[in-house]
Amino acid sequence: MSKLANRIAAWGNRNLPKREDLEHSRWVGPFARRPELWRFTRRSVPRGVAVGLLVGIFALIPGIQIVGAALMCVPSRGNIPIAAAMTFLSNPATTPLILAASIYVGNKLGFHADVSTFNALLDHGASLKDWAYWLLSDAAPAMLLGLFVISTLAAALGYLISSVIWNWWVRHKRRVKLEQLGAARAAAAEEP
Repeated sequence: MSKLANRIAAWGNRNLPKREDLEHSRWVGPFARRPELWRFTRRSVPRGVAVGLLVGIFALIPGIQIVGAALMCVPSRGNIPIAAAMTFLSNPATTPLILAASIYVGNKLGFHADVSTFNALLDHGASLKDWAYWLLSDAAPAMLLGLFVISTLAAALGYLISSVIWNWWVRHKRRVKLEQLGAARAAAAEEP
């Protein structure tokens, strides 16, 4: 696991832009000048995960997701790179599942959206006009409420899970460091 994490970190260091590079950008510069939004801390990482899941699942529009997550990280002091990465949970493979689940949840909460019409539109490759007509019917409130509930629950769960993983990781690193320090002390004590 650590080899994979090291390879991913090395790839990120080679290919991703640095905060200092982004400071010169007209659009990203104001965010890049706030270093607390880019640090990986026990508070900023779970906040970034929660913001990324909330915006990524609720928005479902690719360009809006990352920008929205970055903008929401400013008041919540979440980690922008983590939030941007978490928006990729909703992708072309998962979007139909998210939409179907949101319609199901919206129907369970008292609205009415015809799931068979949704499936027919999906299967037949409906035009944008057909999708717009379907969304402007009574399906839109059900889907929006379902998206809100699912994104809120995913954000809360993501916050909790990332907090637990972060705390475990920090304890693990401290334990390894203490074991190495103990071994070094023992080796130093044995030397004449």
